Amino acid sequence: MGHGHGHRFGHGHSHDSADRVDHALETSRRGLRTLGWSFAALLATAVAQLVLVLVTGSVALLGDTIHNFADALTAVPLGIAFLLGRRAATRRYTYGLGRAEDLAGVVVVLVVAASAVLVGYESVLRLLDPQPVGHPWVVAVAGVIGFAGNELVARYRIRVGREIGSAALVADGVHARTDGFTSLAVVAGAAGVAFGFPAADPIVGLGITLAIVFVLRDAAKEVFRRLLDAVDPASVELAERTALDVEGVLGAHDLRMRWIGHQLRAELAVTVAADLTVGEAHVLAHAVEHRLVHTIPRLAAVVVHTEPAVGAERAHLP
Repeated sequence: MGHGHGHRFGHGHSHDSADRVDHALETSRRGLRTLGWSFAALLATAVAQLVLVLVTGSVALLGDTIHNFADALTAVPLGIAFLLGRRAATRRYTYGLGRAEDLAGVVVVLVVAASAVLVGYESVLRLLDPQPVGHPWVVAVAGVIGFAGNELVARYRIRVGREIGSAALVADGVHARTDGFTSLAVVAGAAGVAFGFPAADPIVGLGITLAIVFVLRDAAKEVFRRLLDAVDPASVELAERTALDVEGVLGAHDLRMRWIGHQLRAELAVTVAADLTVGEAHVLAHAVEHRLVHTIPRLAAVVVHTEPAVGAERAHLP
């Protein structure tokens, strides 16, 4: 075995590769089922609200309805991303198409931004040109419907998203939960109208716009972090500690991690005794990979480089 500083033994074969493929397909299927059911629930909620908008003429309810339609439509790019992520890697796309999930996140951000602009525009118009709001109790009922629909979808998306490791699905669930509370704001606007304060309706519409903007800020931050390969520093520290805990590993460094869809990939270098054979270094690298995959949540694959201990590191040899 060579002892040069730059000599490394790369190791990245798949551990239980058939099980991993089956797991990846199952998580994608669960994601698609979640998106399908939540799309149907939000679409039904939005259609019910739209009918009541036509009856009442409430701009606050219109804003909430538009937002719920937008939320339902965000399931479309996410669903396409999950389908693309299931495709096998090719000679051109050697990591597969899991990053399509991040691009879907960009589409979600743009849709949410468009809904904020539309709701804000309609609210300002209604402030400048007040229109009567009929049947405030119907508006209140519609707000409650919006809250119930969003909360059910939020719980479902967040639970499944956490179980399969999809940040996009969790973020979309948190978004739906926030939208549920904006639906309750519609109830407050209806109460204001009922008590003789018609401006409450467009004011609540502007409040909904502001709430959408805050949600948009957080969603955009998460999406662009993923696009820039950001990971949780705690996961990096855990991976380093885990590698060092493997018997025979003298040091761990140059760790890199990135998300591809809802799975993590990593590579790192570990320092081993200089007198190990190529076969022994290979076995040790495999042990590091095995420990990391079973310790780090959502870690699907690891490339482990082994390099010989030189200089000061030899003092740590047994």
